[in-house]
Amino acid sequence: MAPKVLRFPSEEATAIALANYIADLSAKSIAAHGSFSVVLSGGTLFDTTRKLLEPPYIKSINWSKWLIFFLDERVVPLDHPDSNYKLAYDGFLSKVPIPKSNIYPIKENLSPEEAAEEYEQRLKQLVANNTLKTSPTTGFAKFDLMLVGMGPDGHVASLFCWHFQRFEKQKWVTFITNSPKPPPPRITFTFPLINSASEIALVVVGEEKADAVKVALGEHASYGYPLPVQKVSPEGNLTWFLDNGATSRL
Repeated sequence: MAPKVLRFPSEEATAIALANYIADLSAKSIAAHGSFSVVLSGGTLFDTTRKLLEPPYIKSINWSKWLIFFLDERVVPLDHPDSNYKLAYDGFLSKVPIPKSNIYPIKENLSPEEAAEEYEQRLKQLVANNTLKTSPTTGFAKFDLMLVGMGPDGHVASLFCWHFQRFEKQKWVTFITNSPKPPPPRITFTFPLINSASEIALVVVGEEKADAVKVALGEHASYGYPLPVQKVSPEGNLTWFLDNGATSRL
């Protein structure tokens, strides 16, 4: 299915549209199967989801049915400033009534390899007990929504351009020990798991992302070696949320 590319005149307009989209999807998913599984990534994403913390969304969303997962995570303690969980907790999760038991951070005090393996096993257990849906195509977990950011170099999750992990086909969750951005040890969802999602929102704001957006969406997008973001191609729907800065080179 062709991606939907939504361009907005400002970051504020992007944030409003994103909140509308998430609230609508939350209501539909809960009505259809009783829960809403959401995968969060780090970076500036929580700034752009801030409208969910305001009326009408803060009151209208059924937060008790949300299940929260992490697209990638830095292998650091959960209270460490580099932790995506801490970023999510401080900026979002502490401000909404999602039950703690519905939030799935990584397990602390493990090596990157062990942390990736443990998270994958936990996801498989949630599929086995029907907490998470399964993709009939891949057999991987099928999340209702992945909120995905993109780095200025076109990386998504912790799948970087020159790392072999971007080609992983079997594992659901893999690890890296040499991230080009600190801290080096991380775990990350793989593309087969990412692309099993029902809905992916690629949220890209700011002029520093404009070059990568031009490569991914411009007229020469099919030339040369693809950026990791170009491998985002879900079974369901892909929607780009772009502000004026991110589209300034298109």
